Amino acid sequence: MQNSKRNSGTVQTPNAAQNTDTMPAPDAAPDADATPSAAPGDARRPRIGIPVRLSSSADPDPRVAKANSLFGCIVSLIRDAGGEPVLLTPESVEGPPGASLNGAPAGGTSDGGTSDGGKAPDAPKAPDAPEALDGVVLPGGGDVNPRLYGEEPGPSLYDVNTEQDRLDIAVARRALDTGTPVLGICRGHQLLNVLYGGTLIQDMTPGTVPHRQIPAAANRPWVWHEVTITPGSKVAKMYAAVENPEAGGTASASAGDAAEGKAADDAAAGDTAAVEVKIASGHHQAVDRVAPGLLVTAVADDGTVEALEDPERWVASVQWHPEALELTEEQRLAPFRVFVEACRTR
Repeated sequence: MQNSKRNSGTVQTPNAAQNTDTMPAPDAAPDADATPSAAPGDARRPRIGIPVRLSSSADPDPRVAKANSLFGCIVSLIRDAGGEPVLLTPESVEGPPGASLNGAPAGGTSDGGTSDGGKAPDAPKAPDAPEALDGVVLPGGGDVNPRLYGEEPGPSLYDVNTEQDRLDIAVARRALDTGTPVLGICRGHQLLNVLYGGTLIQDMTPGTVPHRQIPAAANRPWVWHEVTITPGSKVAKMYAAVENPEAGGTASASAGDAAEGKAADDAAAGDTAAVEVKIASGHHQAVDRVAPGLLVTAVADDGTVEALEDPERWVASVQWHPEALELTEEQRLAPFRVFVEACRTR
């Protein structure tokens, strides 16, 4: 789908997402999990939970403020794609009795299997509890604590936050236990691999494909490189109808060359043709050992795992940033529209 409209570089985000410190609780910002166009119970706007970012934007590492800013972009994109974003805080998410940070989803198995065994049978479902949601997005942020995948922390880590790990894992686990669709982005991609039983590369060695700016540049947060997405995968369907940005180079989804307005035809073509996508990349960690129960559905030319999916349920993750402001509005919205629709029809 050709779209010449470029993003202006700003995004309308709710007050709760424009954080200058930590992300505030939903009850501190009543407009953060509601939209003027639909009531919370409107089935046409599925409720999409997003665990808030807990680290302060005042942190001296600029990557923390960047992650918080991108959180606001994700919130806005979910709303613009037809969903109702719901901010999840530690206070609004109580783990099941006996929950720990290691292993599979509560009551589940090491390959991500689910069971009702670990959940309190009569626990009330608050409006922002994961069980009451139609979908969950796990956003980017700091590094996952390596102890969660059996390693000692190395010197290259940044913004390791135990409470953030606890919140994100609790949200992800309970979404998996209830069959709720999950989309992981960057850190969320890595966290899902850890939750399913995989490991991470704590600091990537520079190779043939650049995955981040070295040294970091505030005015150029991304490097742009191509990934090859497995045909027929969930991620392929998220990108099959969208052409790629000229920001950083030109590339287009090879699932079809239909004119604008033929998104459905392009999506169908995604079942048979590989999708080549140029993506916004900015990460120093990556998936190492792929967890049992997850399939690799996108790779970079150097073999880096760029997307994972659970073939048994709607769980998918990408290492890149589909919310990057350098993309056109349509390029940013398309993946979130596919996810919101999956949440609406689950």
